Amino acid sequence: MNRNKNRFWAAVCRVLAVMTVTLMVALILAPGARAAATEKVLYSFTGGSDGSTPYADLILDNSGNLYGTTFKGGVYGYGTVFELTPNPHGSWTESVLYSFTGGNDGANPEWGALAFDTANNLYGGTLGGGEYGGGNLFELSPNLDGTWAESVLHQFTDKSDGAYPHANPIFDAAGNLYDTVAAGGAYGCGTVFKMTPGSNNHWTYHVIHQFGGRPPACAPWVGFTPDAAGAYYATTRNAGKFCNPGSRDCGTVFQLTPTSGGGWTYKVIHLFSGGKGGADPSVGGLVFDGQGNLYGATEYQGAHGYGLVFKLAPGAGDKWTYQVLHQFKGLQDGGNSTGRMIFDAAGNLYGPARSGGAYGYGVVFKLTPNQNGTWTENAFYTFSGSDGANPAAALISDSAGNIYGITVAGGAYGAGTVYEITP
Repeated sequence: MNRNKNRFWAAVCRVLAVMTVTLMVALILAPGARAAATEKVLYSFTGGSDGSTPYADLILDNSGNLYGTTFKGGVYGYGTVFELTPNPHGSWTESVLYSFTGGNDGANPEWGALAFDTANNLYGGTLGGGEYGGGNLFELSPNLDGTWAESVLHQFTDKSDGAYPHANPIFDAAGNLYDTVAAGGAYGCGTVFKMTPGSNNHWTYHVIHQFGGRPPACAPWVGFTPDAAGAYYATTRNAGKFCNPGSRDCGTVFQLTPTSGGGWTYKVIHLFSGGKGGADPSVGGLVFDGQGNLYGATEYQGAHGYGLVFKLAPGAGDKWTYQVLHQFKGLQDGGNSTGRMIFDAAGNLYGPARSGGAYGYGVVFKLTPNQNGTWTENAFYTFSGSDGANPAAALISDSAGNIYGITVAGGAYGAGTVYEITP
């Protein structure tokens, strides 16, 4: 009797073992199967003189150093410009290049990004401070002793020139600087401007477009994405989260094209409808693929109220076709994406979602294209809080395919992090 029982259980064990191996092989070979991504916190902000609450995108220099800003903290509490330098043994060292005083030099750099010119000077903007309280544009220049000196290029008056830059400056080949501000201007809805360099570091400010007229658009929140022909693309927020489905106040994607006479042509290429069509393409920014299609995300509304990822495809007659690639549910897949996405070499899209995930602290998501034109989304990395919380800004990648970003909160001190994800 015992011998028969032993034979029975031995047979059961063999069957279960075969089933387990079969299942493991199936999972490994299944479409979309992947190894888990590895996240590493490069720096946890303490909330003190090193800074706190980073919102802005990171940038990389040619030596692999990372640069960004914090909204708060620093010596005076009004935010910082920082650099992260990699060490030989894998750690990173943070250096504060500048602490804002809250006076004429500016205060609280928020969404956007820094930019280098060809002489390795850094440019950016502050949301507040300045002579008129409407923020400013600044330049940081390296000194021989390793310190950095700040100079103010423009003080926003909250009049026709605009106010409150969420700066993401971009340079053309002639060294002119282009950007947007989210408020002020002729109609109170912000402007697109151009800064032309002159002698003795004097810059001349020109308004290219005033928002708030017709067609309706208001509050451009981030800088531009250029195409190969010299046109610029960006988004406006409008009423965003609070817009009514079907109304004309849910945000836009617009195009600015230079004309032969030195002017610019402004055109709205998509008007968000709210509801399932999404609303508030606020701080995410846009990214092109190799075929000239534009991709972005809305922070709010959508089918489940947590925003969506979209694609705009150019067509005949300068018409653009809008396609929703993913509707966020606010659960494991994340929600409320606010950072520009990036492509990998295989054509997959990665982006940050500041909410949702298994722990509610947000995810970095991955969108994989399918042969039938649809896309499959999964949470590529899920934040748990100690490793960061609420990833908000754009993702960037290095030549090895490593992904870098920031979280607004979480980390060892709850003041935000800079992180690296290795696919």
